[in-house]
Amino acid sequence: MSPAGELGPDDVRDGPARWRVVAESTVYRGRVFGVRSDRVEMPRGDGTEVVDRDVIEHIGSVGVLALDDRDRVLLLRQYRHPVGRLLWEAPAGLRDVDGEPLHKLAERELLEEAGYRAERWDTLLDVYPSPGMTDERVRIFLARGVTEVPADQIDFERVHEEADMPVVWVPLEEAVRKALAGDLHNMIACMGVLAAHAARASGFAGLRPVDAPEA
Repeated sequence: MSPAGELGPDDVRDGPARWRVVAESTVYRGRVFGVRSDRVEMPRGDGTEVVDRDVIEHIGSVGVLALDDRDRVLLLRQYRHPVGRLLWEAPAGLRDVDGEPLHKLAERELLEEAGYRAERWDTLLDVYPSPGMTDERVRIFLARGVTEVPADQIDFERVHEEADMPVVWVPLEEAVRKALAGDLHNMIACMGVLAAHAARASGFAGLRPVDAPEA
């Protein structure tokens, strides 16, 4: 028990808050994200101060950490122009269909990007990838009981960066080593691999259902 007025482990839970915005303006508006500039009133011991904060407004995304019956995770390689690298990633996609349940989006991305379906889905993680600059939120699902789908049964054409995405199944323990060694950089892949490894230790007992609400 923490002394009165002090915070302890039981207090560690993210929660909503909104400091007063005295002015805002739109800087840019695109298909996937926009940029706005806020004038935010921040508390100080002797009153308040007003500071500028640029915010990238993002539609959000989902990721899929697929684990087969041999404890291997599915990773695919994709070119990422902003960082100028070929990255090994987990299947992922934008929340670009209004009203689509997140787990249905995840199922679609696993099928379209990797060519697999899964029997068992659980919620693995909910994360804000870069909360200092964007409101993007990502839900990462754990998919198990995976089976490959014949290419002629997939009604999707991969174009642009998705035109050439080789798929490799990596033993979970090896994927953890690669994440810690700096061989993997994609956020969804690294966090998903580490979370799946931790969840496996308890037999995945602590995972939330696939349709768990986003807090």
